[in-house]
Amino acid sequence: MPSQPAYTPIEMLIDGAWTRGTSGKADPVINPATGETIGEVPHASPADLDSALAAADKGFKAWSSKTPAARQVVMNKAADLMTERRQHLAEVLTMEMGKPVVEAGTEIDFVIGVTRWCAEEGKRAYGRLIPASVPNTRYIAVREPVGPACAFTAWNFPGSNVIRKVAHGLGAGCSVIIKPSEETPGTAVEIGKCFLEAGLPEGALQIVFGIPDDISRHLIASPITKKLSFTGSVPVGKHLAKLAADTMMRVTMELGGHAPVMVTADADLELAAKLSSTFKYRNAGQVCISPTRFLVDRKVYADFVDAITATSKAMKVGNGLEDGVQMGPLVAERRVEVMESFIQDARDKGATITTGGERLGNQGSFYAPTVIADATDEMALMNDEPFGPVVPISPVDSVDEMIHRANRLTVGLAGYAFTTSGKTAERLSHEVQVGMLGINSTAISLPETPFGGIDESGYGHEGGIEGLDAYQRTRLIVEAR
Repeated sequence: MPSQPAYTPIEMLIDGAWTRGTSGKADPVINPATGETIGEVPHASPADLDSALAAADKGFKAWSSKTPAARQVVMNKAADLMTERRQHLAEVLTMEMGKPVVEAGTEIDFVIGVTRWCAEEGKRAYGRLIPASVPNTRYIAVREPVGPACAFTAWNFPGSNVIRKVAHGLGAGCSVIIKPSEETPGTAVEIGKCFLEAGLPEGALQIVFGIPDDISRHLIASPITKKLSFTGSVPVGKHLAKLAADTMMRVTMELGGHAPVMVTADADLELAAKLSSTFKYRNAGQVCISPTRFLVDRKVYADFVDAITATSKAMKVGNGLEDGVQMGPLVAERRVEVMESFIQDARDKGATITTGGERLGNQGSFYAPTVIADATDEMALMNDEPFGPVVPISPVDSVDEMIHRANRLTVGLAGYAFTTSGKTAERLSHEVQVGMLGINSTAISLPETPFGGIDESGYGHEGGIEGLDAYQRTRLIVEAR
């Protein structure tokens, strides 16, 4: 058993100061690899939230009044501090989330990259001078930060989910109140320390915790809040969108998915199997863009099942702090129970489990990498996002059938396809209804690219210039001369 590094003491950040708040309530933070309590996360009281809102209002005035170049200096300094503390950040992330520390380090690299990218791109909030049809009049479209923003994130990427909201908001000139997940709070706290030590004005960033519905209702109802960004499930996203409608605030929703993977008869099977298995077991499958519905041409179906089964059997599962571990535990015991329910349903409906299909060990929330052959659309895991290390594979007889089944669900976040045919690739790029499609690639999430879905997977984007635009508004100035 590896020695456990020191976990982060969890406090909230309100008006430039770290505090346990005034509610007296707290939840334990559990290491999913051991089941041990490693920390305690405090809850914000209504008075704490009012203080955070007032501070965000003050912080917005201070932060938005700085030039974009001055904001870049602060954000780059925060990125420098994250770089210096990369190993500690990765270890904190692994302890609270479970993913292998090498994988956690890659997530921290993404956090640093997003911070630097938003710092640089924030200098390009261009307006425009519009040629006027009215004599002696100037029309000027001005881009400006929308105001204080509130953000709520899921537990599966304690670094990436947080920084997508914080860096884009700050890069656009907004102040941000963020409520990270209470299950994985330490990474956000460490990120907050870097921004505060880098010289971020008091109130420009607040970090709060508590009962999610209580926090969201309080922050969304405030006239101070001008922007909402949420990463999480479809039902919760719809609930928050309804609350936000009362004040007509700008909203970004990054909701669930159920990504199809289409493997054509002419695909490079070695590439398809390698990329699919690597990306599938990233974060133990607890990824909103994880490949989850494998639709494979019947001509290569058996070979693909054999290849995925072999890589799944070879996967080393264990405590993410151990050397060589490729996949860690699920985030909590409840997720193991969900996997067991999915697998039992698949078995009952005729699926073949070629490997896995069981929990591992008697300590922690480990579940074996699992391959399910002969999956059908009647099975629960082909309709409900599994969010776990499960690979359901179904044979198809044509590209037409692939497209039809890929578009069958109402969520459209990500999708993947493997083909060596340029004609097929072009057709898939036009007809598969997802917000992000990777063809012979799974690298669909970078700091400079838009990240978001269509239909019930949400609206708006994080990442790229679209992510900054979500925190800005346009005003028109008309000047008669």
